[in-house]
Amino acid sequence: MNYNFQTPRYLVVIEQIKGKIKDGELEPGERLPSETVFAKELGVSRNTLREALRILEEENIIIRKHGVGTFVNQKPVFTGGIEELFSITDMIEREGKKPGTEVLFTGYVDPHGDDVKELNMDEAEQVFLVKRVRTADGKPLVYCIDKIPANLLEKGYKLNQESILSSLEEAGITISHAEAEIKTVGYHEEISEIMNCDKDTPLLVLRQIHYDLNNRPVLYSINFFKSDQISFHVMRKRII
Repeated sequence: MNYNFQTPRYLVVIEQIKGKIKDGELEPGERLPSETVFAKELGVSRNTLREALRILEEENIIIRKHGVGTFVNQKPVFTGGIEELFSITDMIEREGKKPGTEVLFTGYVDPHGDDVKELNMDEAEQVFLVKRVRTADGKPLVYCIDKIPANLLEKGYKLNQESILSSLEEAGITISHAEAEIKTVGYHEEISEIMNCDKDTPLLVLRQIHYDLNNRPVLYSINFFKSDQISFHVMRKRII
């Protein structure tokens, strides 16, 4: 960026900080110096530094943790196109990491209201419920809740694969497509603790209804991702 005497000083500071991150002087996850020290280091006033940090926070380049400090935001380790239907196992393996699973619960339970609606079920039916934590190189990445209408499964069905999509294929159910919704939630007392998230790390929630080759809803998934570990993107095309 070319500067002149009319360039606001905070813009210069923003590029200086970005340069330090790009050059490795500031590492992802590293805590920034105090405002007094950092302003002196950059040769600006604290007010100028604060404005620069405010914009960098809006750009998700830094993150403020109240009562702790300001940090360089972690770069997501995992990324994927939301238009692509992939398993968690595939996503982890693509990044050269070893997928793992901690099963918290499996069994048949009565459905919730959302289950009845999303899976087009009768309230008298049950769902096969699976709760798991998926790990990458032993570290928690995703808290998974998966629900399958019990009437689609043979008696004694068990989850035989780390990938639930592969396990369903073994049971004769092939997923063709899914409808997805993404949102974020703040600290969740139970799930955030299981995922080793601090109170300043939100969870990225991916809800999906999976359909088989006959367009039947066969799997309702709710996945809670650590937001500092993953990002999703989507390809958008202009309609002419």
